[in-house]
Amino acid sequence: MSVQLTTLKNGFRIVSETMPGLQSASIGIWVGAGGRHERPEQNGIAHFLEHMAFKGTNTRNALQIAEVIEDVGGYINAYTSREVTAYYARVLQADVPLALEVIADILRDSIFDAREIEMERGVILSEIGQALDTPDDIIFDWLQEQAYPGQPLGRTILGPEERVRAFTREDLSGFVAEHYGPGQMILSAAGAVDHDQIVALAEKLFGDMVARGQPDLVPARFVGGDLRKVKKLEQAHVTFGFESPDYRHPDAYAAQIYAGVLGGGMSSRLFQEAREKRGLCYTIFAQAGAYADSGMTTIYAGTSGDKVAELSELVLDEMKRAADGLTQAETDRARAQMKAGMLMGLEGCSARAERLARMIEIWGRVPDLSEVVERIDAVTPEDLRRHAEAMAVQAKMALALYGPVKGAPAYAGLQARRAA
Repeated sequence: MSVQLTTLKNGFRIVSETMPGLQSASIGIWVGAGGRHERPEQNGIAHFLEHMAFKGTNTRNALQIAEVIEDVGGYINAYTSREVTAYYARVLQADVPLALEVIADILRDSIFDAREIEMERGVILSEIGQALDTPDDIIFDWLQEQAYPGQPLGRTILGPEERVRAFTREDLSGFVAEHYGPGQMILSAAGAVDHDQIVALAEKLFGDMVARGQPDLVPARFVGGDLRKVKKLEQAHVTFGFESPDYRHPDAYAAQIYAGVLGGGMSSRLFQEAREKRGLCYTIFAQAGAYADSGMTTIYAGTSGDKVAELSELVLDEMKRAADGLTQAETDRARAQMKAGMLMGLEGCSARAERLARMIEIWGRVPDLSEVVERIDAVTPEDLRRHAEAMAVQAKMALALYGPVKGAPAYAGLQARRAA
């Protein structure tokens, strides 16, 4: 497999990886313009813009955009995260030029028709309503808000209803003008692809874009805090968030392995103690997330209202026990899980294209997988114990609870338990 990177004169980057034996390819544009790039009055516009990209250009209407890809058996979609918006397609090898041309069309020539804006506004409002009706979904938005209050990184990706109702065509085109410059775009392709062909296509489709500066990113500041919403639900939804390393930090791999030890599978400490030994919950897990300048290790559990207190205290106690007694066997198991999950996940071209774009955005290059495996293997039990101690006692904590949570311990009490 070969990875190649080319940068056009205007700053537009093209990265590709040829995967022998495949007859299909995944290709897309990753734009460094997500939820955290919005000003307060723009909250939700990056996601709205993602929806509108498929609603018509000067050469194709919404149906034609879907048909032109599906007529060749392909698939086209997009997503918005807090740091990026991606537009991508999966097609057979011969249709890679078509897919890229369609993606260029929706990115550069969308017309933002007034009728389509109103139609999609209703769709997004329904999406917001659905999220609010899904406790184990919305709880993570609330946790994010508590971790980063009053900051772009703490706001929801969908945005509040009142903002979504107010967005205009000028708001959408203004966000594009502000953030969709060639230097903020990465064209990533993997599978049955030819790098030189893609570069030539990119030069034709994006080479005339004028380089532009990008507004400064508001630095993230993990604050922490406590949010509780009591509601009559069958389950109490409990989330903890702890400040952890950003994705360039030397401890980033330790943070991920630690999350695996703590709550990454059926053999993890939280699963064994909370579910298998005490029967406190059905679902419990931990995961480490990272951003350009911050990170958060999240623990989630769903339990009954009468067990919220015991479960909440157990989570903190188990974190402290992990700081005192992480074993070589646990380290080895979590490292193996992390490596296997990464390598298995990258057997498809879509995941490969995603990784290429992410690595270019983070490092400006694509590390070989063997280099990543070496970094994972380099994490020792001592590294994990040091990280675990910081997480258990020192890391700032955010807490969000939803449902029958009146019996949950006070935030101050939980903090005192960490310090005891």
